[in-house]
Amino acid sequence: MKNEFTLAFNEVLEDKQLPKEVIMEALEAAMVSAYRRAVNASNAQHVEAKIDPESGRVVIYAEKEVVETVQDPRTEVSLREAQKVDPEAEIGSMVVVETTPRNFGRVAAQTARQVIQQRIREAERDAQFNHYSKQLGEIVSGVVQAVNSQGVTLGLDMKAEGIMPRNQQIQGERFRVHDRVRALLLEVKITTRGPQIILSRAHRNFLRRLLENEVPEIYHGMVEIRSIAREPGQRSKVAVAALQPGVDPVGACVGIRGVRIQAIVRELNDEKIDVIEWSPDPAVYIAKALSPARVSGVYLNEHGKGIKTATVVVPEDQLSLAIGRDGQNARLAAKLTGWRIDIKSLPEAATDALYRVQNDPSYAAIAEEEAELLPQLEAILAKKAEGRPVTPEEYQVMTHFVDRVERGLLSQRQAEKQAEQERQRIAQANVPAAAFDIPLEEFEVSDRVYAVISEAGLQSVGELMVQMRTDPDSILKLSGMGPKGMKELEEALDRLEQTLREQEAQPAEEAPAEVETAAEPAAEAVAETAPVEEEAVEETTEPVEVTEEAPEEVIEASAEPVDEEAAGPAAAAETETMEEQADLLDEIFSLPPEAIGFDEFIDEEEEETDTRKPKKKGKKKKKYVEMEYDPDQDIMVVKKKRKRGDDWDESWDL
Repeated sequence: MKNEFTLAFNEVLEDKQLPKEVIMEALEAAMVSAYRRAVNASNAQHVEAKIDPESGRVVIYAEKEVVETVQDPRTEVSLREAQKVDPEAEIGSMVVVETTPRNFGRVAAQTARQVIQQRIREAERDAQFNHYSKQLGEIVSGVVQAVNSQGVTLGLDMKAEGIMPRNQQIQGERFRVHDRVRALLLEVKITTRGPQIILSRAHRNFLRRLLENEVPEIYHGMVEIRSIAREPGQRSKVAVAALQPGVDPVGACVGIRGVRIQAIVRELNDEKIDVIEWSPDPAVYIAKALSPARVSGVYLNEHGKGIKTATVVVPEDQLSLAIGRDGQNARLAAKLTGWRIDIKSLPEAATDALYRVQNDPSYAAIAEEEAELLPQLEAILAKKAEGRPVTPEEYQVMTHFVDRVERGLLSQRQAEKQAEQERQRIAQANVPAAAFDIPLEEFEVSDRVYAVISEAGLQSVGELMVQMRTDPDSILKLSGMGPKGMKELEEALDRLEQTLREQEAQPAEEAPAEVETAAEPAAEAVAETAPVEEEAVEETTEPVEVTEEAPEEVIEASAEPVDEEAAGPAAAAETETMEEQADLLDEIFSLPPEAIGFDEFIDEEEEETDTRKPKKKGKKKKKYVEMEYDPDQDIMVVKKKRKRGDDWDESWDL
């Protein structure tokens, strides 16, 4: 029995290529399932199975309740049997005891076969998914098992199968059964039938991995692949750059007599590969990307709206080579560089430049500079149109003329871009800073207008204000926006801006009050300024003039020196506080009167007028505030005067 179990167990391990623990867990789970089915045990009951790996003997353990009299052997055990397992077992407790049924081996073999197969199949699928998930983006090798109209099925390691759809195959490639094929592991999906592995030979990363395998300089990091543009089975362009000085990136990829690149070409079914050197200068990079065509000039338009555009001028005999068959060379160059490329022959570019200089008002400055050359250029173009030969010197004249016009145009566009940025900066400076902190969702407009402006891609109300000031037409062009919507939007923005301006101006107006408020709790000696009150008017028939009463101010300060040594720490702290108060008083009196409310003490000379007429105020005469020391109360007091009727009375206010 031992030898048979061991041989069968090892055979399963070798066949399924799974760890020993996984197979053992599957067998134990199958035994538990077979026991439940054999004795009709509940799923709530705890059941365990142990298999001896040497002999193959199966032992089942089940959890049972300790009772005096056993009525259901499946769930109950006597106290005597329970104490053999656990001496501390008591009536009502739960113990795990051995409960292997007779003839369990034959029953288990019949009922657990399906469970074992299912568990092993699930473990096999999980192992395949974990193995191939770690190899995403890498090249794997497989054997062709089937070829149909949907794709090619490849047999991989760990008995996995990979699928290569038709759109991931190289055009013109033919596969036969039992052929070994290399492909890129593109994707791994989980399905009900196990992991689905998608392979590709048409992806550009397949070419990247082939270059890394064939070129040691790329594998070790001395040469870097910057960009790849590929049309599978036809042509590819690869831009490489050297990361170490003294290394030729193109020569490293091509190899001696092209041996390295030829191996990749054969793997890709004779796909043509152009290896170019990457350059940080976009003009140089684009010129090299159009190889093998020669380029006369590259003019970049980075400041225009939309995608970046490059105008490329090539000699007349290089035009078809630069464009390529069906535009393939220009298309791959655009993918490689990320620029939109507009290719023109030299005569065509000269004709366009001449027409713009003569008819476009924006080229007036260039037309003045090139006025002497225009007749000569017209003669050269007329000669070219008639089919007469053009000398190299005349070609040189056209080349220089096109270069000057294109560079002048780029300078104008750059100046326009800078002017637009300046307008943007000025508009942003005139928008309240708080508006940029308000999300667009909190902007109070109708739902219809909000639904329209939310499509503009703006994040805050401040950005919306800047856009409305610099380019309101862009908001008006949004789908669903009309004159009424624009009017509502402008009114809402005006109201919000006015509110934000008032909030920004309010702290500046309340600055003196803040100074006074900050000084009062720190010094604890300046009393609160009383609000302005009107004098009570006596009920008489004679007219009585109503005057405003000045607020009372009380400033206290200690006059006696304090002996810090005699008074102890408390007296020293009090002395320090009084010194801080005195310094604060000096700072307060150094402020202008209106900053601390002393302008209330200024007397006014008023002209006597009828009470039925509005009161006229004369010029204010500033007077000094008199402060005296009261030795009895040991405080500083302010002396001021009040006007009651026609008489003045002096009073001491504390």
